[in-house]
Amino acid sequence: MATMKYSAQLASVEDAKNLGLLSEEYDRIKEILGRTPNFTEVSIFSVMWSEHCSYKNSITWLKTLPKDGPHMLAKAGEENAGLVDIGDGLGCCFKIESHNHPSALEPYQGAATGVGGINRDIFTMGARPIAQLNSLRFGDINSQKTQWLVKGVVKGIGDYGNAFGIPTVGGEVFFDECYNVNPLVNAMSVGIVKEGETVSATSYGVGNPVFIVGSSTGKDGIAGAAFASKDLTEDSAKDLPSVQVGDPFQEKLLLEATLEVIKTGAVIGMQDMGAAGITCSTSEMSAKGEHGMNIWLDKVPTRQAGMHPFEILLSESQERMLVVVEKGKEALVQAVFDKWDLNCEQIGEVTAGDRLKYYMNEELVADVPAGVLVLGGGAPIYKRDYKEPAYYAESKKFNISSVEEPKDLKVVMQFLAKLPNLASKRWIYNQYDSMVGGINMSTNRPSDAAIVNVKGTKKALAMTVDCNARYVNADPEVGCAIAVSEAARNIVCSGGAPSAVTNCLNFGNPYNPEVYWQFVGSIKGMSAACLKFKTPVTGGNVSFYNQSSYEGPVFPTPTIGMIGILEDKSLQTTLDFKKEGDAIYLIGESKNDISSSEYLYNYLKVKNTPAPFFDLETEFNIQNAVASIIKNKLITSAHDVSDGGVFMNLLESAMVNNLGFEINCDASVRKDAFLFGEAQSRVIVSTNKGADLEVELKKQNVVFIKLGSVKGNSIVIDGTNYGTIAEYKHSFDTSIEGYMN
Repeated sequence: MATMKYSAQLASVEDAKNLGLLSEEYDRIKEILGRTPNFTEVSIFSVMWSEHCSYKNSITWLKTLPKDGPHMLAKAGEENAGLVDIGDGLGCCFKIESHNHPSALEPYQGAATGVGGINRDIFTMGARPIAQLNSLRFGDINSQKTQWLVKGVVKGIGDYGNAFGIPTVGGEVFFDECYNVNPLVNAMSVGIVKEGETVSATSYGVGNPVFIVGSSTGKDGIAGAAFASKDLTEDSAKDLPSVQVGDPFQEKLLLEATLEVIKTGAVIGMQDMGAAGITCSTSEMSAKGEHGMNIWLDKVPTRQAGMHPFEILLSESQERMLVVVEKGKEALVQAVFDKWDLNCEQIGEVTAGDRLKYYMNEELVADVPAGVLVLGGGAPIYKRDYKEPAYYAESKKFNISSVEEPKDLKVVMQFLAKLPNLASKRWIYNQYDSMVGGINMSTNRPSDAAIVNVKGTKKALAMTVDCNARYVNADPEVGCAIAVSEAARNIVCSGGAPSAVTNCLNFGNPYNPEVYWQFVGSIKGMSAACLKFKTPVTGGNVSFYNQSSYEGPVFPTPTIGMIGILEDKSLQTTLDFKKEGDAIYLIGESKNDISSSEYLYNYLKVKNTPAPFFDLETEFNIQNAVASIIKNKLITSAHDVSDGGVFMNLLESAMVNNLGFEINCDASVRKDAFLFGEAQSRVIVSTNKGADLEVELKKQNVVFIKLGSVKGNSIVIDGTNYGTIAEYKHSFDTSIEGYMN
């Protein structure tokens, strides 16, 4: 009995629904093709029209984000990653993306392949990755499942990044029960490229050959993009084949081969194969170049025999690239990949028109127009309904007077110092190689942002990832504006000037009106802050469906990755107190505010309160003042007041060199609000030039007070000794380690 041809295996509306498409989307596909699609074609649409690839539920609002700035070289959506001018004939290429669902099921490979994928986005543009960061969210740290996830994710990031040879220079880790089922794993990569050496993800030139290079294609990661575009359920373990498997050593070879082949001048365009694999790279490159392709799937190197066309097309096997080569220069490309012992097979050619024609053993198994598959082409665009959740109005009723001040401040201090959200992440970052390459300037000189040397110049790059998801949950617009502002504040406190932003927008199901309200509010807050700081959004990632069927959505978590420039590395400013006798100042105004603080949420267990005090104009002025005093070399340390408030800020600055402090609280506010409140727009600095500092701060017209001085090795507040720095440092350093051992 003859086997039915792939082209004859017509897909029903039920097939489409099973692949994650809506019935109306199936009807639209029939309209586009003018016929009933076959199963392979519906599979193509299912991944390309998934939220992960098409942004169909978010693009309307994403388009409102600011995209223009003084350093922009590539706007959002134009390339695989953002690209900004850092001077000296160099560009900085950077991006952040999520790998949440894979990490929830298989934390080691899920996190590892997130690192590999984001690095490929950087070097496929011709940039050499120089630094990695990550933003991680986990559930209750007392849970064995959370501990298993933490261990797997951290080991996955460490093993892949260390073997790949790129330093992990910064990040953040946050624990809350809302992430019990659905952890968030966001990976950021930063690279440097010389002017004129970038490559675009495009395709043109009829007859130009199309190559697949790198690893062979297997059945791992099939339909991973669609998997990332649905809720986690008790049956999600059945989707384990959607989790990719990474090989950092293969990626290192691919990096070197890619950068070498670009220099041959033979490359027309190049794109890495991440979400949706061959389907995505062929369609996006063709749409951008306004051409089509003929692709011969039987020529794709595979790891398993007998793979079906849809499996080859949708596989997200790692360490692969699609390269369009100028006809006649095939031998140059082949020689490079042969040298690095990597696959380099011609699997197609560029054609006129916009049709993507996929063949298997001479059978035309799919014939679709490239443009309708991609963002900005014919992919669906929705503007979902949204409504304010009931908890928001309820949170506004909180009044600080309903909370009794603590009778024993030391008990609170000891609790906060070992709270996993505030304690040292040493157990985690010790598993990462932060010094490979010799360019990390902040491992041994801690600062609010990571500082990376730009060799051969006076410059350095500052980089950070920031988001307090509790603030965003309390008030999405204010909370996301705070996330942008804190990222900028971290860069300014480290001696840099904020340049541009990438984002990873982690939310629940967009069909939930309350979740979509959180998303819309976050976009509005991000826009306002990015406009104020002139930090355009260069791109990023939207990750919806971060929720389980039985625990609901995670906190809205719009992670902000920001790049800044130190024009002169001598301006690098660290957070540690330098010597006894230096004066300590608080720049910014104290507020009678404990809303959404770690103190209120985790110590007092008051959960539903507003976001902490924040004013964008005040924030902007404070940052300008801090930039001025750093430029004039008036301070010896700077550290922004954020999670844990003034107390944790001072403790972190004190522990580095085991130097204590003696201060007086601002009597204008409650003592717990002053010490533990998280009102924004505040920075603590130390100085041996107090008089000059005060003159400059008055000139800048910002509020400030002298708190006290660096003194001894104890914590003395309002004349009371609360113990030595060493006793707090022990619990601070060993807290997370205690849960993991």
